[in-house]
Amino acid sequence: MHFNQLRPREVKVIDSASLFRLEERACALSLNQRLDPAWVQANAAPDGTHYLWPALWNSLSHRPDVPHQLRCELLISLRGGDRVVSLLDVLPDDFTPLPRVTSREEGMQVSRLLDRAPSVREWLLREGSDLL
Repeated sequence: MHFNQLRPREVKVIDSASLFRLEERACALSLNQRLDPAWVQANAAPDGTHYLWPALWNSLSHRPDVPHQLRCELLISLRGGDRVVSLLDVLPDDFTPLPRVTSREEGMQVSRLLDRAPSVREWLLREGSDLL
């Protein structure tokens, strides 16, 4: 997958182990959009289903050694049953092999959830967290 290609138009479904791995990789590469892996580990539902929706291509012009990334909207299922939205930069080689949603209806449901779910920041404020 090359940077000058159109962004993928497929929603990926990931389990918690894959989410942790992607967040840790983004952190290790110091990609712009990511969450603290420790926060994800503590708050994401261990057996949850999470979704990545590619929004745009991103690159770090000041770091040409880092490959271009897909900036994805990320829908995270939390331990308490809530869902939150964040952004996650994912390398194309990590994105491509992930499983896709299995139906158009599932993709439409993810779209609706992304539109309604609070951001991680909004959720933390609502929960009264001092992590901000």
